[in-house]
Amino acid sequence: MCGICGIVGHGNKNANTVIHAMMDAIRHRGPDGEGTFLDEKAALGFRRLAILDLDHGDQPMYNEDQNLVLVFNGEIYNYKELRSHLLEKGHVFSNQSDSETLLHAFEEYGTAMLKHLRGMYGFAIWNREKKELFMARDPFGIKPVYYYPAADGTLVFASEIKSILKYPGYQKQVNEKALDAYLTFQYSVLEETFFQGIYKLLPGHCLTWKEGRIEVKPYEILSLTPDRKVSSEEKRRRIKTALADSVKVHLRSDVEVGTFLSSGVDSSYLAAASNVQKSFSVGFEGEHYNELKDLTADPNVLKEHHEKCITPEEYWEAIWHAMYHMDEPLADASAIALYFVDELAAEYVKVVFSGEGSDELFGGYPIYHEPLSLAPVNALPKRVKKRLLARMQSAGPSRRGRNYIIRGTTPLEERFCGNAKIFTAEEKKALLLSGQGTSPYEVTRPVYERNKGLGPVERMQEIDLNYWLPGDILLKADKMSMAHSLESRVPFLDREVYEAARILTVKEKVKGSQTKLLFREIASELLPPATAQKPKLGFPVPIRVWLRQPEYADRLREAFEGEGAKRYFNREVLERLLCDHMEGKEDNSRKLWTVYSFLVWHKIFFESEKPDEYAVKAKPLSLLLARNHR
Repeated sequence: MCGICGIVGHGNKNANTVIHAMMDAIRHRGPDGEGTFLDEKAALGFRRLAILDLDHGDQPMYNEDQNLVLVFNGEIYNYKELRSHLLEKGHVFSNQSDSETLLHAFEEYGTAMLKHLRGMYGFAIWNREKKELFMARDPFGIKPVYYYPAADGTLVFASEIKSILKYPGYQKQVNEKALDAYLTFQYSVLEETFFQGIYKLLPGHCLTWKEGRIEVKPYEILSLTPDRKVSSEEKRRRIKTALADSVKVHLRSDVEVGTFLSSGVDSSYLAAASNVQKSFSVGFEGEHYNELKDLTADPNVLKEHHEKCITPEEYWEAIWHAMYHMDEPLADASAIALYFVDELAAEYVKVVFSGEGSDELFGGYPIYHEPLSLAPVNALPKRVKKRLLARMQSAGPSRRGRNYIIRGTTPLEERFCGNAKIFTAEEKKALLLSGQGTSPYEVTRPVYERNKGLGPVERMQEIDLNYWLPGDILLKADKMSMAHSLESRVPFLDREVYEAARILTVKEKVKGSQTKLLFREIASELLPPATAQKPKLGFPVPIRVWLRQPEYADRLREAFEGEGAKRYFNREVLERLLCDHMEGKEDNSRKLWTVYSFLVWHKIFFESEKPDEYAVKAKPLSLLLARNHR
């Protein structure tokens, strides 16, 4: 796991100085070493977090004739199998790293190499002879890649936006379209980031640069294909086999691997299946916000366990560090909790297992029950639904069954844009001084267009797989772990697991109040029944409670008086949202937190003279090894 950056097509005499500044900005991603490559058309930078082949895995890495130059962030879990195959074809290797396997795979297959990879990655390969750059990001979007196409044809790229900000040719400007979308989704959902002109390479996409021209195209799009011809027992066998193998290959490491552990089925399964010794949890004071009390005592799961109870003061202080490392505003309150569990784990290990992806693949979110509960209304003739909808829309908000009828008579494409829907278009028009307030369904339309043939639950899953998973879940997993120089691995998001899970039918995923039916059956072979069947809780954070306390409400009021609030928001609307929440009239906690997270981010990147002061100090490998052996 590492941090990469680069400039191609620059012709800049200061390239060496600039690339080192870019590398320094992401030192936390790789405190164990660094490397650069410079020629007349390219400058590549690398920061290393040493996980595999500790003595020989330095980058940039070259092929035999040194024509190809690689900088790579991630892990290729099937590198040993690929390496054996490439050796049979006559390739000569100089080390045991997965990085060199990538280079030889590119030599052998060209861009078609991507279909052979099993892992998480964001990488760039510079062809010195052709003066051509090739970049790619893994299909799930586990690892980030950002890029800035300058007007003069120069391409600047990096694992994090803060690295690109060090490029002298880029001038910071807030992308207000991103703010509009963020207020609904709670994360940066557009291809163009919050920094105008800087883009994210989308999951399953690759980019080619040559002579100032850029081509970006998809090479793999996540999709579901329910198959009723394959028996549930056969699907169960395939998923069980794929999961076991995924855990096995994800354990490949030359340093110790630990695991996060909540009281839920996903992390508990990984702890039991991997048999790792160290596990890590965090919680908050209060019964409803602390899963630590519910951790199973099963010795197959709970071994050497470490946990922390986060105080409100710690949480509110950490948001500043979290938003700096996030690069873009993220209003998922659990991201700050993740910051603390990553910090805890980094005291003991360099690699940790995490359960992201299980809900999206196996049908774990409670919202996936909605199409089943709305079925009676959906079955009505269109003319009847139209009359019902008109009647309920004109009725008062307290009318019994109003929300049920409205949702049941509204097409799926117009009511579901993912797991979060914070502000409606109408609410945004009142809130934003710009008067913007676009519909979120303009964003999700491409996925809905291509999955028309699927059932409603699968269509919802595909929205989450393509937007929520990379934009929120995996973004916070990567940024919060790397802030502490920790590699987070996600065994559920494996190519073989995905291929086995994508053919599940609705009946094998959700029924009644239960979710992830088939996966829970598999997990029950390793876990106590109470853990395997425990309903999804998420990561509860007491934001709602805190924002009804003057001490924390005042922090929001202070932010509402700041430059960012004055520039973008109607502050009377903000004050009304806060007052209604404090008085118990409405639960506006998520709306308020969404705005506050943006204002914190804006203050760091657009009001502070030294954003880097919020960085977490990176810890090199030598310190971790010394701490664990004294």
